[in-house]
Amino acid sequence: MKKKHIIIIIIVAIIGLIVITLISNKNELDHNKEKTKAEAIHIPVTAVPVKEQEREISILKTGALAPFKEAKVISVASGNVQRLSFNLGDNVEEGQILAVIDTKLLQLDLQRSESNVAKLRRDLQTYTELLEGNAATQEKVNEIRQNYQVAVNEAQQIRRQITDASIKAPTTGVVGSKLVEEGVYVTAGSEIASVVNLSQLKVQVNLTESEVYQVAVGQQVKLTTDVYPGKEFSGTIYYISPQADQSHNYRVEIIAANVKDAPLRSGTFINADFSRKTHQNILLIPREALTESARDASVYVVSGNKAVLRQITTGADYGNSIQVLKGLEKGEVVITSGQINLRDGALISISK
Repeated sequence: MKKKHIIIIIIVAIIGLIVITLISNKNELDHNKEKTKAEAIHIPVTAVPVKEQEREISILKTGALAPFKEAKVISVASGNVQRLSFNLGDNVEEGQILAVIDTKLLQLDLQRSESNVAKLRRDLQTYTELLEGNAATQEKVNEIRQNYQVAVNEAQQIRRQITDASIKAPTTGVVGSKLVEEGVYVTAGSEIASVVNLSQLKVQVNLTESEVYQVAVGQQVKLTTDVYPGKEFSGTIYYISPQADQSHNYRVEIIAANVKDAPLRSGTFINADFSRKTHQNILLIPREALTESARDASVYVVSGNKAVLRQITTGADYGNSIQVLKGLEKGEVVITSGQINLRDGALISISK
């Protein structure tokens, strides 16, 4: 009987010991939890202030020179080329006669037409006088008057054809091609030469969507070429395409004077530098501060000892920095590393 009592006492003692141990562990856990809560974790991050600086545009493109104006010399009349008064490479002036088409047949046609005009003029005068004396009918007079007018129009047309036989330069420039020789028969509409105006040149380049909105018609552009190392030419934007091509590029054309001391030729490669200062201050942040893409941008802003998530609107890229259009103010501090561990309102410690 005593043995049974001893066993019961031992069991009760063991159970009591277990209970005491569990209560002690619970108290220790509760103490640790309160301590952790009292001393919340601060996530280490790095951060920089939002800075403001003068906006600079830096765009450098390569294009090829082309003549500002290139015109074809077209024959308006048909016939044999009687005379050519130009050679390849000649400098010609606008309106200068370059070629003459043989007009012998047209001259004969004009003589016959003028003789017919003179005869019909006399007939019209005679029958008009007869009509006044009731010796002719009004119908006859009207018929002769109509024939006379047709003859006059025909003579005028032949004179115009004779004038058109003298083919003139459509623009001032250099003869770039010669397609006929003297004695060759040409038809109306045939090209006999081309004249290239190199007093001015144009450069054609393609700009991306983000670049094209940073330039404007009338803007000055610096032009350089390997042909004249160290020499700088001045150009002016005179055309910006209103519509993008299939590659989402916009054609921009620049015009520049062709100076005599450093003449340029069509086809020469040219560098166009659109770089300029805009006298406009912009806000910039490091690109690594973004938590999402630039299209759906947000950053963590330091507020006291907390990180506050904020949506922003971004603008142009500037290397490792990006422009902020809306959502931040100068001097605010944005987090640049450690965002992966953050949530809105998280406690932080800024590492230096």
